[in-house]
Amino acid sequence: MSNAQRQAYAQLFDRYAVAYSPHALDLAGVFGRAAPTILEIGCGMGETTAAIAQAHPHSNYLGIEVHSPGVGSLLKLIEEKQLANLRIIQHDAVDVVEQMIGPESLAGIHIFFPDPWPKKRHHKRRLIQPPFVRVAASRLMVGGYMHLATDWQDYAEQMLNVLANEPLLQNTAPAFVPRPDYRPPTKFEQRGVKLGHDVWDLLFRRTESSQALVG
Repeated sequence: MSNAQRQAYAQLFDRYAVAYSPHALDLAGVFGRAAPTILEIGCGMGETTAAIAQAHPHSNYLGIEVHSPGVGSLLKLIEEKQLANLRIIQHDAVDVVEQMIGPESLAGIHIFFPDPWPKKRHHKRRLIQPPFVRVAASRLMVGGYMHLATDWQDYAEQMLNVLANEPLLQNTAPAFVPRPDYRPPTKFEQRGVKLGHDVWDLLFRRTESSQALVG
């Protein structure tokens, strides 16, 4: 952690972070208002998360990040930009989605550039797997969206296959979509594009309620 990240972590964590608890969050209570809530899994250093939250003040944003430097960086951005609509949880994303997010409570889920685990023997560690996507999709309200992005083609193809086979989700395009305007390109992404790397975005929507499927 840099000195600035360490200082922000020490001084701002209790103000802007949400402690992990194996109980569903009262999202309106967390933000002090009822508004559409977007969950971002893996905020990295927080620049994209903060930029999206600042550009969309009428929505609430809840970020998940496990690495302390990234948490410290995002806390610093929240304070500097006075983002009342952005909070962060430092904990494993699977636990948070399963335990802290109630069914049909989210307007959207962002998962931008998750760890690709490029070696084939490590692919089972990738976040985007059918069991997790099933749970995450159930946390979306009907009409809510799931937006993923990656710069690894084989992971993009895996993501497309997993999401396309989830009954609660429907693709908004035949396959991938152009980067939506609300997702600013990251510095890492811009460097990759200059080197000729491709980026794949996926945008799926929640189609029907779990109760309807059970019926």
